Amino acid sequence: MAKKGKKGRKAREVVDISKRYEFDEGVKLALESSYARFDESVDLAIRLGVDPRRADQMVRGTVVLPNGTGKSVRVLAFAKGEKEKEARDAGADYAGGDDFIDKIKGGWLEYDKTVATPDMMGDVGKIGKILGPRGLMPNAKLRTVTFDLDKVVKDIKAGKIDFRVEKSGIVHAPVGRVSFGADRILENITTFMDSIVRMKPAASKGTYIRSIGISTTMGPGIKIDPASVKVLLT
Repeated sequence: MAKKGKKGRKAREVVDISKRYEFDEGVKLALESSYARFDESVDLAIRLGVDPRRADQMVRGTVVLPNGTGKSVRVLAFAKGEKEKEARDAGADYAGGDDFIDKIKGGWLEYDKTVATPDMMGDVGKIGKILGPRGLMPNAKLRTVTFDLDKVVKDIKAGKIDFRVEKSGIVHAPVGRVSFGADRILENITTFMDSIVRMKPAASKGTYIRSIGISTTMGPGIKIDPASVKVLLT
């Protein structure tokens, strides 16, 4: 087993693993225990009281974080004519139709998100086996299949994230960077948790939010008291 470095051990020493912290305290602790030389990502992990195998208990959606994620996102828009121009004007890094579909068939993957107008989905479907496994396929449920390319591209560039509960019942989400500071990260967390609470399935019984953890890329995991969600959203 690999030994933890001195900085990693020191960071873990300031965290009480038996304690569940309030959100504000937990965020500050996560930032204080960050030690990498790069600007670490700050991430949430939320265990929900749902059964993802049942369609009526699936938790999946999108949310625009007020302060973004701190990551530059390259957007590819599948569109033609005026909609192609609309996507480019909105900030899409790439926009077009068959030319990009052919590039993707050839192995091109220099983009992070894709959007498409509904009339393009027949052609985009031809590369579904390439995009799908990578989570890059435009999806109407995630509002990335739309004629309103101006809004969806701007939202993605502004910090829109997709989230989905995994088979284990956990939702993972990036909520910023260490450089954001506690206040901006808490604003992002508030927006994200509000969305999670609003999406509680009617079929979900018992405790909905069972546990919450926050961590930086290299830092220790910090437990958050689920009861503090109500305080956060008040």
